[in-house]
Formats: sequence, C-alpha cells, structure tokens
Amino acid sequence: MPEQTSTEAAALRRRQDEFGWDGVDRLAYKQDAAAPFRNVSRQTLFSRPDLAGELRYFEIAAGGHTTLERHNHVHGVMVLRGRGRCLVGTQVDEIGELDLITIPGWTWHQFRAAADAPLGFLCLVDSVRDRPVLPAPEDIASLRAHPEVAAFLDG
Repeated sequence: MPEQTSTEAAALRRRQDEFGWDGVDRLAYKQDAAAPFRNVSRQTLFSRPDLAGELRYFEIAAGGHTTLERHNHVHGVMVLRGRGRCLVGTQVDEIGELDLITIPGWTWHQFRAAADAPLGFLCLVDSVRDRPVLPAPEDIASLRAHPEVAAFLDG
C-alpha cells in the first residue's frame, strides 16, 4: 500500500462547542470597514491546495446581517442553525435549519438573522474567488423598487 502524504492524511477536528471546532479560528466576517455588516463571524472549515472549493461556517448573531454584495463566484449555502431571511436577487425568503440556498454569480445577496435567534450556515465556494462588489446608489434604488426587497433592506 502506498504511503499517505500530508495532504492525503485524514484529520479529525472535534467539536469544541456547539458551533466551533478544534484548530479552527473564529474570525471577524470581514476586514473591510467599507462593507457594512453586523455581528457576523466566520470559520474556514476546509481549505486545502488540493481542493477546488472551500467550506466555511458563518454565524450571524440575533438581529445581525451580512454585507449586501455580489460577485462572479457562486455560493452553495446550507443553514445549520437558527432562522432568518435571505435576499437573492430580488427574492426574499424565510430560511431555517437544513434549508439550501444557491446564490448565482453576479447576484445581489444578503443574509439576516431573526431578531431573537442566531443564524448559522455552511457556505461552499471556489477556493479562488473574486472580490465582492458593493452596491452603488443606483443599485440600491433599483433593489428598493421592489417593496419586499425595500422592507428586507430596512431590517
């Protein structure tokens, strides 16, 4: 049998607490102060040079939200914990545990946790990604032309 290389070796990261794992740092959601968000953390669960994708866990505290943004890369999202709402394009949906959300490239999107519950989700993306684009005033005006989206953006 051939020897395993370090990238092939199995590694177990045990759960530290409800949604934290050994050897996985909890980081601020973003470093860019120009990208508005509230009460969001991120953990990179899998990111290796021999994988084409990266699996991350995001947690939004009750009443918090991610940045409204879009970019070329696609997201695959699975809600693991809590409930909230998401905006994908001009569609607003209530989301909860084990719901799956696909975010196509160049589509405006944002996640908001319920006022009384956190929202935790896995996010699968390409390991090499483009940078997010924030909405310009005309993008916000176009989104706000949809009453349900305007209500979502108002929180």
